[in-house]
Amino acid sequence: MITRRSFSALTAAGLAGAAMPVPSESGAARAAAGGAGPVVVELFTSQGCSSCPPADAYLGRLARREGVVALAYHVDYWDYIGWRDPFADAAYTARQKDYRQSLGNRTLYTPQMVIDGTVDAVGSDSRRVDALIQRRRASDRHTVALRAGLVNGEIRVEIDDVGMPGPAEVTAVAFDAYHLTEIRRGENAGLRLEDFNVVRAIQRIGEFHGPGRTISVSADPWADVKGGIAILVQSIDNRTIWGATTVAVGGSAT
Repeated sequence: MITRRSFSALTAAGLAGAAMPVPSESGAARAAAGGAGPVVVELFTSQGCSSCPPADAYLGRLARREGVVALAYHVDYWDYIGWRDPFADAAYTARQKDYRQSLGNRTLYTPQMVIDGTVDAVGSDSRRVDALIQRRRASDRHTVALRAGLVNGEIRVEIDDVGMPGPAEVTAVAFDAYHLTEIRRGENAGLRLEDFNVVRAIQRIGEFHGPGRTISVSADPWADVKGGIAILVQSIDNRTIWGATTVAVGGSAT
């Protein structure tokens, strides 16, 4: 699925078995390459939802936490209430719907946090989410060795694994680190909302079936991103995330 920010220029080139240096690794990238890797927390939120600002603030704290990849997807089904969220996209609503099916939920709701694609909780319930993150870290979870970096204008992703439980898709998620928005209408009218790790585009860039693969994609479509690119390796069958890392790009957003 492609968002408003065009990803038509992306091409995934599989170079199985290739070994190459990947400079400019983030801390998350190094952790993923050398251990179990970070836990991914995905928040589904909206600036039109009066219950969402506490979850947005909590995601900001998670974004600064070591060993966590935190991403905020702004869904579009709140836009009719009175405030059109400038970061909302139908593609993010579609991703939430995928989780509704894989998690066995009956309805969509905000704020929702999904942890490693395996379990969800109300996004403002920080105690519950913290417990789920710790439980995920302590579990005997399958993880892949994953590294990514920016090399000569390309995002290069190296994945290695033995004993894959099944096929996985590799997804690039572009996000801005921070935005401050004055809300003029809707449930949050009059507030100045802070949003963190705001997803601006999401694109599937390949598949992984093991034991090793390198994927290279042009970084040009992310020229305007002011934060980073998260790379997710996620089960096609049950949506469990087996690996994640981030690559810092751009400057700061407002």
